[in-house]
Amino acid sequence: MEHGLAVLPTAPEHARNRDSHYPYRYDSYFYYLTGFREPEAVLVVVAGDTTKSILFCREKDPEREVWDGFRYGPDAARSMFGFDEAYPVRQLDEMMPQLLSNQPALYYHLGSDGEWDARLMRWVNEVRGRARTGVTAPQTIRDLHAPLDEMRLLKDASEIELMRRAARISTDAHRRAMRAAKPGIGEFAIEAELMHEFRRNGAQAPAYTPIVASGAHACVLHYVENADVLRDGDLILIDAGCELDGYASDITRTFPVNGRFSGPQRDVYDLVLSAQQEAIAEIKPGSPWIAPHDAAVKVLAQGFVDLGLLKGSLEQVLETESYKQFYMHRTGHWLGLDVHDAGDYKRDGDWRQLEPGMVLTVEPGCYIRPGSNVPEHYAGIGVRIEDDALVTASGCEIITGAAPKTIADIEALMRP
Repeated sequence: MEHGLAVLPTAPEHARNRDSHYPYRYDSYFYYLTGFREPEAVLVVVAGDTTKSILFCREKDPEREVWDGFRYGPDAARSMFGFDEAYPVRQLDEMMPQLLSNQPALYYHLGSDGEWDARLMRWVNEVRGRARTGVTAPQTIRDLHAPLDEMRLLKDASEIELMRRAARISTDAHRRAMRAAKPGIGEFAIEAELMHEFRRNGAQAPAYTPIVASGAHACVLHYVENADVLRDGDLILIDAGCELDGYASDITRTFPVNGRFSGPQRDVYDLVLSAQQEAIAEIKPGSPWIAPHDAAVKVLAQGFVDLGLLKGSLEQVLETESYKQFYMHRTGHWLGLDVHDAGDYKRDGDWRQLEPGMVLTVEPGCYIRPGSNVPEHYAGIGVRIEDDALVTASGCEIITGAAPKTIADIEALMRP
C-alpha cells in the first residue's frame, strides 16, 4: 500500500428472528489482518513515512459481559493483538475526519456495504468542508481488497498448518459418515455425524452448509435440504468440511448406502476418479490455473462417449461442449479463510500460474439426470470427488487424502 489510509470494518451481526442472532462470523479480510474476532470493530491503517495500525472496538462493559461474554476493550486489544493505538468504536465518527485529513489516498472496498459507503463519504465530505483551513481530503479512493487478495492467495506456514488440521478433522468426519450410513436412516442423521465430529475435534463450525445428497438428489449441485431417507442401492454424495480458526476445508465423497457399488455406479465412479487423478497431476508450480480443469474435462468427455451418454468423437464433444449436460462446473476454486477464497483466476487476461503456497480444490463430477437420451441404468447417478491441494515446490500435497476414495478402500471401510 502506498501512502494513504485504509479503512476495514469487520462483519456486522445479523438477527435471525426477534431476539435471536445468527452465529457471529467476522469478516475474513479483517481477521486476516488483525486476528480479532469481536463484532463492532474497525481497523484503520495509516501508511506513510511512519505507519500505524489503529483498532476501534467495543469498550469493556461488565454488565454486557454478563449477558454476552468477554470483551477485550481497547486497552487489552491493543496490548494482546499488537495494535499501535486502540479506541472505543463510539469515537470512530469523531476521529475519522481528522485521520483522513491530508491523506493522499483512501483504501476501502467500495460497494461491499451501502451503509459503510455512505458513512465513509460523510467523513470525506467533512474533510472537504475544511478546505479553507488548508486541509485536503483524499484525492483517490482505491480498492483495498485487491492487494489483500494477492496476500491471502499465498499461505504462510502457520496458515498451511491450520488448513492441514482442518483437513484432518474433516477427513475423520467423512470416515465417520461412511461407517454410519445404512438404508433407512435420514440424510440429516448423517449430517449430524459430520457436525459431531467437527465440534468434537475443536472446529468452530462447518465451512459451508453441508450437502448430504442421496440418490438422485446428488444430481442437484447445491442440495442442502438433507431431509430424505437413505435407500438400499443408492449412492450418497457428501460435500462437507469444517472451519477451524477461520480456515476452511472442503471435501466431497460419494459412496454406496449399502457399502457395495453396483456395476453402473462403479462405471461412473471410476470415470470421475480417473478425471480427478489426471487433474491432480496438473497441479504444480508454473501450471496455468485452468490446466487441472482441462485435464478433467478431457477424461470425462471421453468417458461420457464410452458409457453411451453422448455421441460423437472426443473432439466433437469438447467443441460443442455437450459434456456440460453431465458436468457443468469448474474443477476447483481457491481455498483459505473463505471456502471460495480470495484471489483472481486470471491476470492481464491470461490464466494465472500456480505457485507454492496456493491451496485449491480439485472436484470433478458427473451428474446424470434422467432424460430421454440417458440409459436407464445410469439415470439418477451423481458422483463428485473433491480434495484440497496445496501447491508445493515439486507438485502438490493432497491434504485431504486420508478420506477414502478408491472403491476398494470405501467398501473395506463400510464392510460390517
